[in-house]
Amino acid sequence: MRTRILVVFLLALVAASLCLEAQDGAAKNGTSEYGSLVASLKGGATIIDYAKLRLSYMDSPEYKNAKNTSVAEKAMSVALNAKDYPKALKNADEVLASDYVNIDAHFIEFIAHREMGHTEQAEFHKAVFRGLLTSIQNSGDGLSAEKAWVVINDHEEYVVLRALGYMPGEQSLMHKNGHAYDVMKVKKVQDGTEQTFYFNVDIPMAHGL
Repeated sequence: MRTRILVVFLLALVAASLCLEAQDGAAKNGTSEYGSLVASLKGGATIIDYAKLRLSYMDSPEYKNAKNTSVAEKAMSVALNAKDYPKALKNADEVLASDYVNIDAHFIEFIAHREMGHTEQAEFHKAVFRGLLTSIQNSGDGLSAEKAWVVINDHEEYVVLRALGYMPGEQSLMHKNGHAYDVMKVKKVQDGTEQTFYFNVDIPMAHGL
């Protein structure tokens, strides 16, 4: 009986030790909430909390270690417009390697894969694109400071406006009740209808963006 108890006790110690080693390894490897969500997404779980994915990126080690992908961002758009889909994908992949919440990169991946007949990949990036965009739109209605859309960088502002069919115009920065807002006066591309939208920019301001 004592032998059995001793064996169970030792097994428990080993299990606890392995668990601690796994946690230590995760910490050393810079595992983050963002990293876990990206891993789930790449594994095919496209129904995730996209708002949490975006917000967690800004405080992640992946963001702190991300390289500047501005050249690749421009190149992927130029290549897509030129219908050079392999080049568009190559540059979009480079962007997503550092910034998996880059909405434009997922859109370009969607279009390029679709045009190349890669149905599964196209549908995946289409789902991620929609998930990221919807997560911004669900943060408010953009019609007032109180219901401003929450963005993690100013680029997301233009993605939302473009998706809604608006052309950006005059922009100003407003502070109210301890929060910062980009106030955008825009026009509807289709009929010239004017509108003012509000974006909460607390996060980009906190990161010096």
